[in-house]
Amino acid sequence: MTFNLHARAERAMRDVGFAARMPQDLTAHIPPPHNEQAAIQDLRQLLWSSIDNSDSRDLDQVEYAELLPGGGIRLLVGIADVDSRVGKGSPIDQFAAAQTTTVYTGIETFSMLPEALSTDATSLNENEDRLTVVTEIVLCPRGSVQSARAYRAWTRNHARLSYEDVGPWLDGKGPKPEGVAEVSGLAEQLRLQDRAAERLIQERARAGALDFETIEATPVYSDGAVKDLRVQSKNRARYLIENFMIAANTSLSGILSKSGRSSIQRLVRRPERWSRMVTIARAVGDNLPDEPDSHALAEFLSRRRLADPERYADLSLSIVKLLGPGEYALVPGGKPAPEHFGLAVTGYTHSTAPNRRYVDLVTQRLFKALAGGVPCPYTDEELEAIAERCNERANAARKVERLMRKVAAAVLLAPRVGQIFDAVVTGASPKGIYVRTFDPPAEGRVLRHEAGLDVGDHLKARLIHTDPEHGFIDFANEGEVSFVRGGGVRQ
Repeated sequence: MTFNLHARAERAMRDVGFAARMPQDLTAHIPPPHNEQAAIQDLRQLLWSSIDNSDSRDLDQVEYAELLPGGGIRLLVGIADVDSRVGKGSPIDQFAAAQTTTVYTGIETFSMLPEALSTDATSLNENEDRLTVVTEIVLCPRGSVQSARAYRAWTRNHARLSYEDVGPWLDGKGPKPEGVAEVSGLAEQLRLQDRAAERLIQERARAGALDFETIEATPVYSDGAVKDLRVQSKNRARYLIENFMIAANTSLSGILSKSGRSSIQRLVRRPERWSRMVTIARAVGDNLPDEPDSHALAEFLSRRRLADPERYADLSLSIVKLLGPGEYALVPGGKPAPEHFGLAVTGYTHSTAPNRRYVDLVTQRLFKALAGGVPCPYTDEELEAIAERCNERANAARKVERLMRKVAAAVLLAPRVGQIFDAVVTGASPKGIYVRTFDPPAEGRVLRHEAGLDVGDHLKARLIHTDPEHGFIDFANEGEVSFVRGGGVRQ
């Protein structure tokens, strides 16, 4: 009998307190835009485009770049003005505030907002006029930010593009995408955006920002069955959008901070398990200082990417696990913004995905109130409660998404019990030792001979049991293990 993955995804949502289905009364009537008198620029004539996953339907951002005299680049990032259709305190807003995030299980997407909004009315769909909040950033030739401002504008997405098509073309390894060829001037526009992204990347590297290449497997379905686990690797287009979003979030954080108004900031604290990172570095013949240092870690990761590109994703995953997840925190007006260790910046908010994350919608409202010269729409107590709720729900969403990856993997691997796989340890705690196999990229627990294993160790893992209902994939350590220890690597 075929395992019902959709029903399992719904149970997973309910088990951690999410609504698995949106109330029908929320989708019955989508309110019109607010009747606002604020000044809104008309930038529809600019050659805006979007780049996202090929299957994405909730498009949050569009981009445009302009070369300035002297070699500078003016970068514009337009973000969907979701607040214009979702009033604070409205029934849709209350549902979104409870969910706080769209949950992507690979099997089914559980939207934070009604799809009539997130994939239509507030999605920056191709050839549609949309209200946006634009962050305008002027980059110096070296990549540093000379100035940043934000404002509201009408925009029009002239081309909906995908990472899968644009990335290989930008790298010179693929043909010009059809969507690029069809729009006059778009190829030159994207090349300029690519130059802007390269400047941002170089500036971030000088600041000590960390660059990870982690493996995230998405189930591949056909005729209702899991056929494979597909890894989405970074390419040049993903780097472009990633760096534009970081620049927009950092710039808007600075705008809010300078205004003296309270905000919700995103931070990654100094890693508590730094000593383990030092051990991992020594095992590959490299060194890290005894105290946490983002510059040193970034340089170590860069060296390893060059020295061993095939295993860099595994190393990245180990470091990400040791860093721990980011979190949201209230920063009261007038207080200094906190450090984001991974990005090597002081002051970072989330603002670029209001169709998918509630904190981004809140940040949008904070900026619009500032721009309109009206009081903050939230008290500090409300912002703190929202931050705590978003943290808790983000953890719950990760549990659902991780579980459903395991469920899909357990379904796929069920016929392969008894086989041996190459694997890397991705988690080590009193709760157990967890590993990820290389091919296919599936996560499970080591139940036999697990003593002494730690994050980053490589091993031969025999598959001994699968349980699709609970997402259990159990392994035995077969003894052919490369233990990462302070003295080096031993077999």
